[in-house]
Amino acid sequence: MNIAVVGLSHKTASVEVREKLSIPETMVESVIAQLLSYPHIEEVAILSTCNRLEIYIVAHETEMGIREVTQFLSEHSKLPITSLRSHLFMLLHQDAVMHVMRVAGGLDSLVLGEGQILAQVKNTHKLGQQFNGIKTILNRLFKQALTAGKRVRTETNIGTGAVSISSAAVELAHLKVENLSGCAIAILGAGKMSRLLVQHLVSKGARQICIVNRSLGRAQELAKTFSDYPITIHLLTEMMAVVSECDIVFTSTSATEPILDRAKLEMVIEPNRSLMLFDISVPRNVHTDVNELEHVQAFNVDDLKAVVAQNQESRRKMAQEAEVLLEEEVEAFDIWLRSLETVTTISCLRNKIETIREQELEKALSRLGSEFGDKHQEVIEALTKGIVNKILHDPMVQLRAQQDVEARRKCMQTLQMLFNLDVEEIFS
Repeated sequence: MNIAVVGLSHKTASVEVREKLSIPETMVESVIAQLLSYPHIEEVAILSTCNRLEIYIVAHETEMGIREVTQFLSEHSKLPITSLRSHLFMLLHQDAVMHVMRVAGGLDSLVLGEGQILAQVKNTHKLGQQFNGIKTILNRLFKQALTAGKRVRTETNIGTGAVSISSAAVELAHLKVENLSGCAIAILGAGKMSRLLVQHLVSKGARQICIVNRSLGRAQELAKTFSDYPITIHLLTEMMAVVSECDIVFTSTSATEPILDRAKLEMVIEPNRSLMLFDISVPRNVHTDVNELEHVQAFNVDDLKAVVAQNQESRRKMAQEAEVLLEEEVEAFDIWLRSLETVTTISCLRNKIETIREQELEKALSRLGSEFGDKHQEVIEALTKGIVNKILHDPMVQLRAQQDVEARRKCMQTLQMLFNLDVEEIFS
């Protein structure tokens, strides 16, 4: 079995490409089922955020598994493989393991050290288990990655004051408009990103904030979190009326198509009124044609790179410290993965010894006769099982603990020869 990851990110693809490959949470179950239906894929996990789509697989044949994932991505995005391939990265085995560790630690993020990605990796793990995509190997890999991410945040300072996509968007708005306190600001959406937007807007002095959401419940819950500030709430049906009164609009909804475009804005915005739109959603919430309007400026997640770059340099040294921790977690996972080689041999040995125990016990009990009570049989059963477990314990522990690959394989070969075991190799 081999681990691989196929994906693209803010490093390899623009937002125009990323939004075509985005997999919303509502589709994860069906996508996992489709990928598992392919002949060479045994396990699968999907990490889809505004800045990346990554599909982790365990495959019988790595090359064929990657080909199946690539074909799926082409069909899903409706992009031909020839043009899609230039945006994809493909990592195998230990490189794939290190990659998910770096992702969970925030070292591969647009915003170096961002904390939100750890929760997204955790959600990937949860959904993968829920929809039967994650089994033994990916389960251990993602658990190790989550441990790695937590260690990076607790044992280094890389997350201290780390900006997020939301805070970078607010920072960009602050660069464009120095005094946010005098601006009417709307946030479309009431999810985690919107909560962070409110948090950073308030810290920059914004005082006129309204939340526009499909349902009142989540918007009210968000407003309660910032009860010291006069945050107003509106339903999505009132969106254009709200936008028409605003100076700045942030969009962070799960819509798969643009909810703001030139035609809608032309109908509600006064001719000389200025409006700035900050779209941090992927797929995008704001259509590119809004830039055709004279007094409208629109920015998306790719426009945040200049803001983020100012924050990066001070974090690079801390990132180097984090890499050392990640190496330790990669090694721990690798030791566990290699130990799986021993599973078949150990299982075969235990089965053989157990068969001998049962046969000899049956012979002994038949000689003792029917007058031998059930209670005595239970005692002898427990005695023989205890002897077997004691005899097998040390060889099994030593075999699993052997970290040198060649030494471990020699030990397994010796066991197979001495006990005449018929073991089918599960690793090449």
